[in-house]
Amino acid sequence: MRHSIVYEKLTFCEETPEKKQYLALHKTTGWNAKNLFSQEQLYEGICNSWYQISVYNEQQLIGFGRIISDGVYQTFICDVMIHPDYQGKGVGKNLIQALVKYCEQKGIRWVQLFCAQGKQPFYEKLGFTVRDREAPGMTLFLNK
Repeated sequence: MRHSIVYEKLTFCEETPEKKQYLALHKTTGWNAKNLFSQEQLYEGICNSWYQISVYNEQQLIGFGRIISDGVYQTFICDVMIHPDYQGKGVGKNLIQALVKYCEQKGIRWVQLFCAQGKQPFYEKLGFTVRDREAPGMTLFLNK
């Protein structure tokens, strides 16, 4: 069941944001700086999420985060974006806590995430640890 939580004039919704607002937030936060994906691909990706939260100030999308998961043991928090005007005000913290709470409710025991360079201290304050250098993870980009 989808629902909304109001927090200090902000609304946290378990709904896919409207495409135009999502793409505007994406552009404002500079997440897709390398232009690896088209706008259509970005939006299609979030529509296929296991779980997601959109954060609104009145009707304006100011934050977003999602989880991709098999619902059993592989769970990744990704695409966490907070409008620059709202960073440092607890929005990201509350967003991450809500995503983690959902994992707890579903019995997930291992939550992983990818974060932008320099954001590790933010996530460490929320209980995340940096992966060991012996197992840092890897990436493969395939060309079409």
